[in-house]
Amino acid sequence: MTELWTLVKYLVLGLFQGFTEPIPISSSGHLVILRELFDVEIKGLSFEILVNFGSLIAVLIVFREDIIRLIKNGWLYLTKKDEAAKGDFQFIIFLVVATIPTGILGLLFEDMIADAGVWIVGYTLLITGAALWIIRNLHGQKNDGDLSMKDALIVGFAQAAALVPGISRSGATIVAAMLVGMKQETALRFSFLLYIPVSLGISVLSITDIVSDPNFDTLMIPYIIAFMASIIASYFALKWFINIMARGNLKYFAFYCFIVGILVILFL
Repeated sequence: MTELWTLVKYLVLGLFQGFTEPIPISSSGHLVILRELFDVEIKGLSFEILVNFGSLIAVLIVFREDIIRLIKNGWLYLTKKDEAAKGDFQFIIFLVVATIPTGILGLLFEDMIADAGVWIVGYTLLITGAALWIIRNLHGQKNDGDLSMKDALIVGFAQAAALVPGISRSGATIVAAMLVGMKQETALRFSFLLYIPVSLGISVLSITDIVSDPNFDTLMIPYIIAFMASIIASYFALKWFINIMARGNLKYFAFYCFIVGILVILFL
């Protein structure tokens, strides 16, 4: 019975993490809440690393055409200086630049971020909700080829702010992107393509943590179940969120963050 409960627990956590990762309600904040509510303890770092990698795979699948085009045109511009491919090459550069703030601030404040309590999540969810409410009716004009280095840095610092549990990564980057004038589809694409280098970097740097995790051997099957669950949940959540963005219904995520944030502050 104990082994069955362990499998169910990791399945639920994998589905939960996977579903909340792409949508702007903060997956890390919800995991903190879930652990507080159900007194769930996850030993070691391997679980979070693996489920985040599962979400990365889902993003790669959904945006595979954009990724292939960027790689192809980026290489074409580098090798042949094809002017038709210059816009995609610049887009890649902007993604790299936007990744830098998260890398630096993540290394500097890693311990402080890891110790964030559930009460902090309540307030940061309210911040996420307020940010989503502000941009709910915005319709920018900038396409991929209209972006600047300044735009990339602003979105990059927004992503760095999402290191704090309760600040949604997708929410923060989409809000920042739309505030600097990007169209909704451009903001969405930039946000999730930006997730790729960050998540990939974390996964690569954390290989030693997985290998040295004393719980990995005994929890290998639950970890695999959570990993597969996160891929499936992230894929469908991302496809759903893309449709929500297309219809301009971000206000519902703002309402959700307000409600959950208030409940956390009052009762947890």
